[in-house]
Amino acid sequence: MSTQVADVPPKPEATGRGALAFLKAHLREYGMLLSLVAIMAFFQYMTGGTLMQPLNLTNLVLQNSYIVIMALGMLLVIVAGHIDLSVGSVCGFVGALAAVLMVEMNWHWLPASLLCLGAGAVIGAAQGWFVAYWRIPSFIVTLAGLLVFKGLALMILKGQSVGPFPPEFQLLSTGFLPDPLSGESYRLSSLLLGLLAAGALVFFKLRERAQAAKHGMEVEPLPFFLGKNLVFVALIVLLSVLLSAYKGLPNVLLVMAVLIVCYDFLALRTTVGRRIYALGGNEKAARLSGIKTERLAFLTFVNMGLLAALAGLIFAARLNTATPKAGLGFELDVIAACFIGGASASGGVGKVFGAVVGAFIMGVMNNGMSILGIGIDYQQVIKGLVLLAAVFVDVANRKRSL
Repeated sequence: MSTQVADVPPKPEATGRGALAFLKAHLREYGMLLSLVAIMAFFQYMTGGTLMQPLNLTNLVLQNSYIVIMALGMLLVIVAGHIDLSVGSVCGFVGALAAVLMVEMNWHWLPASLLCLGAGAVIGAAQGWFVAYWRIPSFIVTLAGLLVFKGLALMILKGQSVGPFPPEFQLLSTGFLPDPLSGESYRLSSLLLGLLAAGALVFFKLRERAQAAKHGMEVEPLPFFLGKNLVFVALIVLLSVLLSAYKGLPNVLLVMAVLIVCYDFLALRTTVGRRIYALGGNEKAARLSGIKTERLAFLTFVNMGLLAALAGLIFAARLNTATPKAGLGFELDVIAACFIGGASASGGVGKVFGAVVGAFIMGVMNNGMSILGIGIDYQQVIKGLVLLAAVFVDVANRKRSL
């Protein structure tokens, strides 16, 4: 009689391909996180500690908040297999529209902001309609949008800067979390909120790993899991401590954090998110499986327009004025953040946290090079080479997997 053992599931980590094979398969994901840490350490040393000063960190968050917010929407567009070149112009146009409504027409900031967000969604819907239902390449449609909304912003501002905005509206980008605990050296409310966020990250990641192991799914090796989450926790705690030593957590950081969590959940935990990845991976197969690909592509552009409008409001509130050149070149930083963060130029691949890490890599590089006095010409060259290297790595990985 044979003594064959059946129906005994292997241990979750035993089903993997080994630590080295796992690292090779996820090299891009871990490489971006390590790159961010290395770049921060490099500029911290080169700037004599200026990079991690609380005031500079606050400026770093404010300067990159609108890039991170637009990168969330751009990631979904790229994952779906498209591109949006108009986000910078839409951002500037919405800021101009907000200035006309609040400053020249004396609208209350709340209905004016809601109207601007609606305008951004309508712009995204118009572009998405041409892309999804008329099959016009997104590159062409959004390139036209880049020109159209840049011209409209110039038109409604009449070539002049308009401002200042109401003080309540400025708090969107320049305000900070109140501190009812009234700490002497630190803003205790901001510090406790940051520690709570770090603890919540550990809790949910451990629960996610436990659930995956319970169902016999492959999980990342324990050393990689601990190392990656330890880096995230350390960055959150360090950022909270340093910001709490100045004015506390900026309001825009809280908005950004909520959006990151929501979009990460949307991309990884919902049917809509999985369908977007399926659309970018193989549109024909997705359509044959019953996914309404046209509607899905349309909605990604509506979402992009909405986030571009929100970024436009944040940028205008930070500058306290609307200028005809607002948003110039933003699309390049947003697209670069997604590609540097691991999104594939062919669609179907990319993560929200990767796009966020990519945005902060670009932001830290911009900030660090500015502190060192490196000219804008060399900054553009360096950023272009970094983007090219990121896309090269993506193409090389895809060729290796064939």
